[in-house]
Amino acid sequence: MTLKEKIANNRFVAGIIGLGYVGLPLMHSICRSGAKVVGFDIDQGKADQLNAGKSYLDTVPAKIIKTHRDSGLFEATTDFSKLAEVDVIIICVPTPLDQHREPDLSYVVKTVETIAETLRPEQLVVLESTTYPGTLQDVVKPILEEKTKLTAGKDFYLAFSPEREDPGNPNFETSTIPKVVGADSDIERELAVNLYSRFVDKVVPVSTSHTAEAVKITENIFRAVNIALVNELKIIYAKMGIDVWEVVEAAKTKPFGYMPFYPGPGLGGHCIPIDPFYLTWKAREVEVPTRFIELAGEINTAMPKYVVEQTANALSAKKKKALNGSKILVIGLAYKKNINDQRESPTFPIMEMLDKQGAVVDFYDPYIPEIMPTRHYPKMSGRKSIEWKKDDLKSYDAIMILTDHDNVAYEDIAESGCLVIDTRNAIEVRGIKSDNILKA
Repeated sequence: MTLKEKIANNRFVAGIIGLGYVGLPLMHSICRSGAKVVGFDIDQGKADQLNAGKSYLDTVPAKIIKTHRDSGLFEATTDFSKLAEVDVIIICVPTPLDQHREPDLSYVVKTVETIAETLRPEQLVVLESTTYPGTLQDVVKPILEEKTKLTAGKDFYLAFSPEREDPGNPNFETSTIPKVVGADSDIERELAVNLYSRFVDKVVPVSTSHTAEAVKITENIFRAVNIALVNELKIIYAKMGIDVWEVVEAAKTKPFGYMPFYPGPGLGGHCIPIDPFYLTWKAREVEVPTRFIELAGEINTAMPKYVVEQTANALSAKKKKALNGSKILVIGLAYKKNINDQRESPTFPIMEMLDKQGAVVDFYDPYIPEIMPTRHYPKMSGRKSIEWKKDDLKSYDAIMILTDHDNVAYEDIAESGCLVIDTRNAIEVRGIKSDNILKA
């Protein structure tokens, strides 16, 4: 049976490399369609948890994992030799920036080299990891062809389909988010489109892998630039005594020509703080400046410092205290509300700056009881969230709301008598009034 026939009859076996915020939801969608999935990860602990029907992600709870395990549609493994047994290989590994803010494709390269060890004819390889235009053609394809002596588009097939996950969004999940698919030959594009059509409601084919790679970069640059704009407006309007949140709420009543974006303490997550720099790096190859993108990056990267400065000024003005020696409670470690994802969270640089200036810093996050290891802030690993006790809040000089989780007792914060630095407008939007609130 050819790969095309296997996909058409839902008889294919998918191998997903990387069982994180992209790979696990993708597994769920494929298994729910009735196809089998083998999940690959280098972490034996993750594989053991999944095979036991347990989960380490709130977005894919244990009951879902157990259902697919019990049905025999899913298994997790660290044995990458089993890639030879699957028909489709989908790569969902991280694509971070290095210390020079340049693309770090080491995870992709190592994964592709591993795939090459077992790659056989009639397999489809799809890259979902966000990257710069040209990665599939210039990085992935040469490795696979050189190591296997097989030809892409003839012996095996390649495609790019950018992930569009939004952890914690109750309105969309993998199957209901339109899926962009790009490939560099008709047969490769057709196979990839047919594959995703088995478990995604709408598939959007584009002409080339370069185009598909550019689509994801464009989506995230759009958000980064607009968030930078509203962050800059926040600073300007604050100097004028104008509430930027009130401005945005009123502006969004216009039914055309406007889309609301909201300010915050900085950018977080794996996409928006990172992906724009993939394009700025690639643009240097063709000698095109990316001033707009780089300026947006500068503004967003500077927001944690702005928040700390506003906190220091407010402590001095209202409490007659310096940051040095002040006791501060940080609300929220996750980069966005109602999830346990700490990747690239702006809370980390804010806590680091507070630490360096001598503040005594605690944090509370109902979703993250302990800080997991992070390569940029290794010294914070193991710090634990405090237990929530209303009376204990009074012992802090300031409380900083950096993530607006819905299950936080904001009334307790407002009634604590502490100086409250609200970077998300979390207090007022819930109709709570207090004279101790500073929006920053």
